Amino acid sequence: MRFLLYVSLIVGFYTFADAEIQFPLKPAEGKFLVDEANLLSVSSVNELEPKLNELLKKTAIPIIFVSIQNQKAYGAGNMPIETYARRLYDHWGIGHERITVEGRGVGRTVDIPWNKGILLLVAVDDRKARIELGGGFLQHKNATCRSIMSDHIIPFFRKGDYQGGILTGIQALSQMAKGETVEPPPRPWWHYGLMVLLVVLAIFTIVSLIRRGSSGWAWVFWAAVFAIMVWLFFFLLTPDNGFGGSCGGGSSGGGGASGSW
Repeated sequence: MRFLLYVSLIVGFYTFADAEIQFPLKPAEGKFLVDEANLLSVSSVNELEPKLNELLKKTAIPIIFVSIQNQKAYGAGNMPIETYARRLYDHWGIGHERITVEGRGVGRTVDIPWNKGILLLVAVDDRKARIELGGGFLQHKNATCRSIMSDHIIPFFRKGDYQGGILTGIQALSQMAKGETVEPPPRPWWHYGLMVLLVVLAIFTIVSLIRRGSSGWAWVFWAAVFAIMVWLFFFLLTPDNGFGGSCGGGSSGGGGASGSW
């Protein structure tokens, strides 16, 4: 009897905790963007919505973007963004649990399990983002999602360019949904400047060694370059760790990736 009482208390506690968690309003039918933090311009929204609608028609995979100021406003301040994204995904039922496709023979159709959808959640004040995938992806796209998060999204967010990160991230996620190779993001300007600098220093080193041997200034310069390279690596290049109508009863569980900045 006492054991049943403990079980009831535990179940009641978690039920109450879940009831305290809130979510943004689900987008209307045919809409894919819930930008509560106002990170996207009107022109970007007007450009993205039809593209995402066309993607859904071609692939049966919806991409839903959600921005919030912070999780605390929704009663989830102490919850990992992975958990909140998964519950938001399931609460909205992103994607379709099953879809109907053409089968063999004229006029025949087949109902197959599907459950493929993509959620991109950004919590601005928490400085965290999450890509959550539907269970139909079966954890097979985790590596791709980690690459998209660390290469296409987070570098823009670190510079304060939220719109740039969202647009490049959604473009990469669209390529993933279509089964295409995800194109790498454009290289930053300093990448080319660094390459030119290395070439100049290499020439300087050769000339210095020819004229002065090991007593030349080339070694001092290379020591400075090495120190700068180490600083750039840790400050700019370190990737983030990663970790799965448009809403038709789908559920999460297909993996994904997280990032912070």
